Amino acid sequence: MQHGPAVRRRKLGAELRALRTGAGLTSGEAARLAGWHQSKVSRIETGASGVKPADVRLLLDVYEVCDSQLRELLLVLAGSEEGGGRHHWWHQYRGVLPPTYRDFISLESQASAMRTLETSVVPGLLQTPDYARAVTRAAVGGVGDELDDMDERLDALVEVRLARQDVLKAEPPLELTAVLDEAVLRREIGGPETMARQLRRLVEAARLPQVRIQVLPFAAGAHIGITGPFVIFSFSSTSDLDVVVLDHLTSSLYLERKEDLQAYTEAFNALQIHALSPEDSLDYIAGIGDGA
Repeated sequence: MQHGPAVRRRKLGAELRALRTGAGLTSGEAARLAGWHQSKVSRIETGASGVKPADVRLLLDVYEVCDSQLRELLLVLAGSEEGGGRHHWWHQYRGVLPPTYRDFISLESQASAMRTLETSVVPGLLQTPDYARAVTRAAVGGVGDELDDMDERLDALVEVRLARQDVLKAEPPLELTAVLDEAVLRREIGGPETMARQLRRLVEAARLPQVRIQVLPFAAGAHIGITGPFVIFSFSSTSDLDVVVLDHLTSSLYLERKEDLQAYTEAFNALQIHALSPEDSLDYIAGIGDGA
């Protein structure tokens, strides 16, 4: 298991190696065309060292990569802050967001699909402003901030959470599949009115073509998801960049091995089988909302 930056270097290096091979070049030939020493290409491809966006851009030119979406994604993995199809708006919040959260948002902004299991709270992409504020206040309330700075930081974090939701309106939009444990729907966060509005928001979101919501009712009993929530990001340009994210209180872990991706994909598929259908889930959420 690796932290975000290390995973991004390794995935970037592996993809650049595949592109070089696809271009019919040896590492020595690629280095010569780029005006580098061969060892630099080797370090980049193995993820042994960081790489500047300008160097990635040069290699993509050498390999004659014209796919704009793939180029942008690889530049983001290299840490580029240039605007793109979905822009890099989160950099204005550098003083508030920890690096692991910025890594998560960068992946989310470039992914074509996101599958998530949530066991405690509504996914951030589907939260209402009041619900987002209540969740964020609970999350940051005991992590060492001065009280004078709390409200300002809280405002900024809520802004970030709501701004992230633009990926669902992008062209093309992020395809979101969410499996929600029933506890997510029953846990009253922010008070009755806030929770009622949040449940209505879930019903509205479930009707969007790019959003699929399934509920795991308590009646399903024990299931593989009780070990904790997770997110699987997928990228249309190449499946080699797919990654699983496990979120913790002060850090996130990124799983990139094919075995891990397969295990979590199979787990998610199993959860979908045990969950209610999207249609029944919508009715289930609406029913809980009516009783809230």
